[in-house]
Amino acid sequence: QVQLVESGGGLVQAGGSLRLSCAASGRTFSRYTMGWFRQAPGKEREFVAAITWRDVSTYYTDSVKGRFTISRDNAMNTVYLQMNSLKPEDTAVYYCAAADTIFIFTTPGKYAYWGQGTQVTVSS
Repeated sequence: QVQLVESGGGLVQAGGSLRLSCAASGRTFSRYTMGWFRQAPGKEREFVAAITWRDVSTYYTDSVKGRFTISRDNAMNTVYLQMNSLKPEDTAVYYCAAADTIFIFTTPGKYAYWGQGTQVTVSS
């Protein structure tokens, strides 16, 4: 069982930066693939980035490549999403998720555990 709590969201101007954190409980955190998803009003939840536990591979959706960086600290049971050069279209509730797998998945249904979400608002 894994419990996830996100933090770090807020209001930022376009071009600014935020770092989201996701604190996980559970002794097996280090063996989960961790993902970040986001959901804007009226839209479906979409994949943003993910990181594996074994070889620390990462994968990003095209719209955030070069701007966002996902990382993890297994000793701290925490995964991060550094977001730079933010755009108004990045505005959404951002969710952290965990999947008991060595692979990266971009489909929300593959992730068994979810946080409550943190709001990110980028003003133009």
